[in-house]
Amino acid sequence: MVNNSGNGVLCAQREHETRAALARGASFARMLGRGDERAVSAMAVSGASVAEGLLARTESLVPLLRANALRTEREGRIAAENIAALEQAGVFKMTAPHEAGGYELPVLTQVEVLAAIARGCGSTSWAAAVYSVGIWMVGNFADELQDEVFAQEDVRITLVGAPTGRLTREPGGGYRLDGSWAFNTGCLDGHWAITGAIRDGGEGGGGEDDAVFAIVPYGQLQIGEDWDVSGLCGTGSRTITAAGVSVDDRQLWPLAEATASQRRSERHAQHPYWRTPIGPLICANSAGTPLGLGQGALELFLDALLLGKPMTLTTYADRSLAPVTHLQVGEAAVELESASYHARRCAELVDQHCRSGEPYTMRERAQIRSDLGRVTGLAQSAAHRLLEGSGASAIHRHVPIQRIVRDIDALAQHAVMHPRTNIELYGRVLCGLEPHSEAL
Repeated sequence: MVNNSGNGVLCAQREHETRAALARGASFARMLGRGDERAVSAMAVSGASVAEGLLARTESLVPLLRANALRTEREGRIAAENIAALEQAGVFKMTAPHEAGGYELPVLTQVEVLAAIARGCGSTSWAAAVYSVGIWMVGNFADELQDEVFAQEDVRITLVGAPTGRLTREPGGGYRLDGSWAFNTGCLDGHWAITGAIRDGGEGGGGEDDAVFAIVPYGQLQIGEDWDVSGLCGTGSRTITAAGVSVDDRQLWPLAEATASQRRSERHAQHPYWRTPIGPLICANSAGTPLGLGQGALELFLDALLLGKPMTLTTYADRSLAPVTHLQVGEAAVELESASYHARRCAELVDQHCRSGEPYTMRERAQIRSDLGRVTGLAQSAAHRLLEGSGASAIHRHVPIQRIVRDIDALAQHAVMHPRTNIELYGRVLCGLEPHSEAL
């Protein structure tokens, strides 16, 4: 029953994903000039099999992730067993290039996998989401830099794009990176960090300052101890600091290029997987965690009903017989089915643009951001509704539903995911006005 109501993205899209994989294979064939349709079909089917295998392995981890969720929260970092299990399942290969042993899986699969992880642990899912985007981003950097980063198998890469750092040119060439970046999810288990910075003099040194992404190894950074929060506690999203870190041009990707779908990589210059600007990819990818948190809440609520406990201070000897319970379950299920639709829609749109190479319209960019906000808001509403029906005992720290609610409330505060702001942005664009945000 749970799978039918809450896991639309996880269970109902197999046929579509196979068709998408076939289309992706055709794009590779046109790019490479291969005319053998049988070879293309075989490659696409192989890609679909990899996606299905990864999803099946990830779904099998849900019990482990749930068992470790309280410890992850209390310790303020992802449990080591969770990291090892995700690595063994292949989650950190999900968005890595083929030549680095990666899977290059579509955004729809990314959403499915991240939702499955969130059903077990929201903090682990959010860290995995950040790692997956960071790994994909490295595929846009210079090939020499990629070779260095991906030399480490199952490398984990964090991302804070806000340009709160400063790149100063050194007399002998290269740059000096200084700055601090807050909310750096996954920093305690990361190998490299992608940070935002303002570069003195722009590309050539004689123009206006510009914003860039700069990637540096964690061995050259300091990690603070400032993560004491009410939700997503286990992400360990502490502040990181760079003090005089040496950076060269290989380690840079200008923000203007990232938002315009231009890349520094020669080997991926015409690769369909890296055709999308960074904004739509991040928004669509991010939908997996809130969706999975809501789905996990419904699963756990329905499991609790099987215990047949009475509803306190009522004549209902079994809570599952109370009409108010039926309303809570029905409304939460419908909200999650709607959330699944919006998560699928934005992911499919990004995958479609990757295959076609067509530019996004402003309406499409705003719609993707709106879809993310809608997924977050609907899942948040469903989780709160189910907490309301869980009784007073649900306030205990060891009861998962209260943690799920706090985690999804934390996500809903994220500037890119805020439900009301994102809906307002979409409406503004539909009314013919300029967007109020560049995060599109």
